[in-house]
Amino acid sequence: MAIREILEVPDPRLKIVSSPVEADEFNDELKTLVEDMFETMYAAPGIGLAAIQVGVPKRLLVIDLQQPDEDAEPETDEDGVERYPTKNDPRVFVNPEILNPADELSTYQEGCLSIPEIFADIDRPATCTVRYQDLDGNTHEEQLEGLMATCIQHEMDHLEGIVFIDHLSRLKRNMALKKLKKMRAAA
Repeated sequence: MAIREILEVPDPRLKIVSSPVEADEFNDELKTLVEDMFETMYAAPGIGLAAIQVGVPKRLLVIDLQQPDEDAEPETDEDGVERYPTKNDPRVFVNPEILNPADELSTYQEGCLSIPEIFADIDRPATCTVRYQDLDGNTHEEQLEGLMATCIQHEMDHLEGIVFIDHLSRLKRNMALKKLKKMRAAA
């Protein structure tokens, strides 16, 4: 496994529309890419990553919402604050498609590993059904809601060459890009 470089805006590769993973590509190379993507996402840290964000224009994404494990005993961190350990639930979606997005919208403050330190409220369908393949090429359909529905829609945007700030008004998008440029200059 390896941590890969995450492409950042304005890298033109983030605008590439990803191509499907073909039947002959469900192999060890794909599994290695998925392992690298999880390692990269966890190290960043993030909760979702599309293959194009590590420079691979394939319709593949990984998600792990990493929720607190409230069944476990809380641990005390170095600041003396009790926190529940994280419970990982790594998910892989190959060739995902959104079916039946809800008319009802939900708003989440989104961020992106390709646009570090920039956050904005984005409206997306509150629920959606997703058809996807697993790493063995088996097809699944699943109804998603809440943060998982938002996250998969965010990551699937990457497969179409869309980043979350593309959902903002031109003024808000320009403000976000100026803030990003200013932060990079200060670093």
